Amino acid sequence: MTAGGPARRGAFWALAAACPGLAAFAATLAVTDLPTALLAGAAAAGVATVFALVGQAERVRALAAESARAADEERGLRQEREAVLQTERVLGAALEGIADGVWITDASGAVVRHNAALRRLLEPGQEILGKRPLFLLRRAELHEAVMRACSEGVPAVVEVVMEGPRPRVLEVQVAPLGGSLPGSAAVFRDVTELKRLERVRQDFVANVSHELRTPIAAILGYAETLRAGALADAVHAPQMVEIIHRQSERLSELVSDLLELSRLDARERPLSVTPVGLGEVVLRATEAMQPRAAAKHVSMTHHIPDGLAARADAKALEQVLVNLLDNAVKYTPEGGTVELSARRDDERVELSVRDTGLGIEARHLPRLFERFYRVDRGRSRDMGGTGLGLSIVRHLVSAMGGDVRVQSQLGVGSTFTVVLAAA
Repeated sequence: MTAGGPARRGAFWALAAACPGLAAFAATLAVTDLPTALLAGAAAAGVATVFALVGQAERVRALAAESARAADEERGLRQEREAVLQTERVLGAALEGIADGVWITDASGAVVRHNAALRRLLEPGQEILGKRPLFLLRRAELHEAVMRACSEGVPAVVEVVMEGPRPRVLEVQVAPLGGSLPGSAAVFRDVTELKRLERVRQDFVANVSHELRTPIAAILGYAETLRAGALADAVHAPQMVEIIHRQSERLSELVSDLLELSRLDARERPLSVTPVGLGEVVLRATEAMQPRAAAKHVSMTHHIPDGLAARADAKALEQVLVNLLDNAVKYTPEGGTVELSARRDDERVELSVRDTGLGIEARHLPRLFERFYRVDRGRSRDMGGTGLGLSIVRHLVSAMGGDVRVQSQLGVGSTFTVVLAAA
């Protein structure tokens, strides 16, 4: 080894410390030539630095990738949260848009959410959230249905009658939420009007059957009597024929009124509401009823201001007035009076038919325009009424955008008033 051996060995150890990976290569060069060894050490240090930088770059890229993944996850969570909020808003809007009342309960049956329609069905100022069905409606059957839906997953339909100034009937459909969601949902539907219409339909069918049965039974009975030999009876045969004729007319009127009501209900009779002069319509109606009034010695008069007009259908209004005048003449005793008058009140026109007849008790007035409703059934049938005239009046007036009302005093008389828009 030369005199420079110790120096080479020092350089070797320095380079070996700086770049252990190239120690063997630097050692080989150190025993030969110091400059070359120094050059090799420097190269090794540069390579080590490059490797270190590459390692740092890899770590930076790894951190950047991890940061990107975290950002993606955060963005995904944010999107999921926004989607959940959007779904919540949509469901909330849909819930509020439902016309029926809706509530959702937890597993214990307490209400956790409801819509505005439910508050309108229940007491407006009543607190609903957190309350159970038994507290809110005090109906054991509804409470039991909700609890069974929550605990056993059994759906049910319950009818709840709510008492008060305006009694209502609610049909409540209760169902479990399903899946892993605990609790139940209930939909409250106000079926008060449906129940009323169903009751009216049932009454209507029963009344029609009864009203048809009476004249048909009379016609069949007297026809069979005549066929059995009474036709040769010069005294009683003409009376029987007259009864058959009268009952046939009544049956014809009944069928005609039923068909008219059916057309009105189905809107098969379109009305043309236009400005109509009342003078001409009133004149035609009174002329049509004059013979019947004269036969009963009932005085019939009318007072219509010149030029007074209303928005109406001319034929429908004439039918309304004829029905009201016929009703007035029918229930006014001989020597009484029937007066038809009209006046304008701001933007309305009032047509009134007043009689000096028997009058009507106050308890009958709210139901007077119902089909087949009669104050005195026996008297009405004797006078030939079908029980549908006033119902037809109400339908026609309503179709013309008007209203009809009645005032009466027992033993004094009645006044029927039709209110229409002025023209």
